[in-house]
Amino acid sequence: MAKPLIQFTEKGIYCEKAGLYIDPWKPVQRAVITHAHADHARPGMGGYLAHAHSSAILKQRLGEDIKLQTLNYNEPIKVNGVSISLHPSGHIYGAAQICLDYKGERWVISGDYKLEDDGLSQPFEPVACDHFVTESTFGLPVFKWERQEKIISEINHWWRTNQEAGKTSIITVYALGKAQRLLKAIDHNIGKVFVHGAIYNVNQALEKDGAQLPACTRVEPSIHKDDYKGQLIFTTGGSIGTSWMNKFQPYETASVSGWMNIRGIKRRRGSGHGFVMSDHADWPGLLEAVKATGASNIYVTHGYASIFARYLTDQGYNAQEIDTQFVGDELLD
Repeated sequence: MAKPLIQFTEKGIYCEKAGLYIDPWKPVQRAVITHAHADHARPGMGGYLAHAHSSAILKQRLGEDIKLQTLNYNEPIKVNGVSISLHPSGHIYGAAQICLDYKGERWVISGDYKLEDDGLSQPFEPVACDHFVTESTFGLPVFKWERQEKIISEINHWWRTNQEAGKTSIITVYALGKAQRLLKAIDHNIGKVFVHGAIYNVNQALEKDGAQLPACTRVEPSIHKDDYKGQLIFTTGGSIGTSWMNKFQPYETASVSGWMNIRGIKRRRGSGHGFVMSDHADWPGLLEAVKATGASNIYVTHGYASIFARYLTDQGYNAQEIDTQFVGDELLD
């Protein structure tokens, strides 16, 4: 029996025919990268292939001297007869699903994805295939997201309420993805927006690759503490509880994550308020994505993989859990 086009190895998801790996977690000669989050884009590869909108952020994170080839969406290339193309995953700006097609055998490796149009990332596009490799970060029925418009309205209201009380509003977010999504969506008429240096640097990289982001100001020691009063600050989770926060007092904090859907997570993150919003698909979104591909063979990676694979099997799919080193970016925050 001939080998399948894709194999799951100790180094990562491997296409032997093309001699490349998708999001490998150990050093390899040729790597195709779905997106720039640290669990999918790792240093030490001989060469990288990714979407053009991930170019600057990959170089910022992995080094300016990496060997990087970029493609646009739906721009196929052939490597040893294997057609390789990138398709929007809707996860973050520049994120892509990887499609590999050889002699009628078609695989799609999703990376991370969400189905809701966030107004910044290229919206998810299902790709018809025989084999679909899907994440399952939030692969439990309890995870069902409200529409972005509703959550943003709640965040805007929270900011206004804090402002009226003379308090600064501080939101902890993942520096790549969630920060830019919120920055794009919030009401800038309420006040001024400041960002942690890590987020500011990510913004600059994404803007080099074409992202259209509203203006914001980097938090700097030279800014007087009174200038922060009533304003909104985006920072990373690591800032909570540090002396860096002192200059913003009095303040209220909030965290924006899909994990805010689970009781107790907000408390463990030391955040005063939790808004439920994720850059990953919820349970209905995962099921919709799987169905839209038309694939009968489903391979479930990180998250609630065993539960999701078992459910898909009960629905008539040939589904199996795949052991990978992906963790879902929201767990890295």
